[in-house]
Amino acid sequence: MHTDTERCVRAVRSKDARFDGWFFTAVLTTRIYCRPSCPVVPPKPANMTFYPSAAACQQAGFRACKRCRPDTSPGSPEWNQRADLVARAMRLIGDGVVDREGVPGLATRLGYSARQVERQLLAELGAGPLALARAQRAQTARLLIETTPLPMADIAFAAGFSSIRTFNDTVREVFALAPTDLRARAPRRNPGSTPGTLTLRLPFRAPLNPDNLFGHLAATAVPGVEEWRDGAYRRTLRLPYGHGIVALTPEPDHIACRLTLSDLRDLTVAISRCRRMLDLDADPVAIDDQLRTDPVLAPLVDKAPGRRVPRTVDEAEFAVRAVLGQQVSTAAARTHAARLVTAYGERIDDPEGGLTHLFPAPEALAALDPESLAMPRTRRTTFTTLVRQLTDGELHLGVESDWPETRARLLALPGFGPWTVDVIAMRALGDPDAFLPTDLGIRKAAQELGLPSTPAALTARAAAWRPWRAYAVQYLWATDSHPINFLPV
Repeated sequence: MHTDTERCVRAVRSKDARFDGWFFTAVLTTRIYCRPSCPVVPPKPANMTFYPSAAACQQAGFRACKRCRPDTSPGSPEWNQRADLVARAMRLIGDGVVDREGVPGLATRLGYSARQVERQLLAELGAGPLALARAQRAQTARLLIETTPLPMADIAFAAGFSSIRTFNDTVREVFALAPTDLRARAPRRNPGSTPGTLTLRLPFRAPLNPDNLFGHLAATAVPGVEEWRDGAYRRTLRLPYGHGIVALTPEPDHIACRLTLSDLRDLTVAISRCRRMLDLDADPVAIDDQLRTDPVLAPLVDKAPGRRVPRTVDEAEFAVRAVLGQQVSTAAARTHAARLVTAYGERIDDPEGGLTHLFPAPEALAALDPESLAMPRTRRTTFTTLVRQLTDGELHLGVESDWPETRARLLALPGFGPWTVDVIAMRALGDPDAFLPTDLGIRKAAQELGLPSTPAALTARAAAWRPWRAYAVQYLWATDSHPINFLPV
């Protein structure tokens, strides 16, 4: 979008927050870059230039605006609605892969050469993987500086910098302030906060309807791993350097996020996974406008706009839970999962609530006796085959997964039909166009609304909803009184 100068200028002049994260405005006279909704008086169009990423602005010598803080914009919705190389690379960078494995590791995960990845990112984003990861490290450093009392040396390494000097130079270059000056400008912190615990705000594009989002997560919560407590959805997180607990509370203009981490190096990854689980980088206006073109869906959208797709923080975990949920009730699926958690999950301490375990990793589940599973023999085979393939690396589910290829691999497994594959595609892989025409709730809603109720006919009708059929599913599910559609009290 950054190449459409006229459209960008209109967005800046109207201070349209819908475009925050889509592009960044760099002001040639001040050498500052802003988000489109920056509250300051817009500069003359001749003094504006536009970039697709904060990293590109930084590489061009611009520093972040101290007023609108463009580094805290919602992420671009592009990376969660596409499955091409650039989108998959951006999801991996957001998950901290460059910091942990370098550019070669990023390229290996994508199945391309480092040179190809660099070229594609430069062409579309104006910055390569190192610059994009550097911009992300700067954002993490600012968050730690402003919200924790940690020494600057600890912040430098927690944010992923290789040295304190690089940390200092980057912060000065990006924010035009020394790290100590950034801390001095920040609001006073709560001195009684728990060590290792961070409180932050997760921005999103309005509108956001929290009912189905938090209702679904709470209604399907696995005891010990997830809970709804004091108006917040809480769950445990398995992270690259350790583990964490997150509490997420819906607020009118943000999601309040309280993170407790065993290793602060996991901060960036934890934030990225929570944003992905809550689908916070979606563009609800574009999605709802498309769905409103169908006269049957329009009243549903108008009644409660801004529905998101509840996703996951762990793709392999969700696939296991999808198999446990085949042809059983939500309560039965939670019971099956809770038994696995108690028997094979890693124990953790939660002084603030009732969380007790991390969900078992595939390697731990590979050791179980199939006969101990209280399910039909065919489903045991489905479960053990999935776990074995995940453990052996024959099947990989991650933010970088190629959606068509992964679908094909899943369909080849015994016991994996269209419903299981599509629900994994929708909630684990993040495909915004995944559709569930065989789902009982969808067929029931279709019948009540006068839509075709047979899978083939409904799929044909749903072609007009593309590429947002996963969001249409949320609106169709909302016609029922199931607890997944309501914010818990």
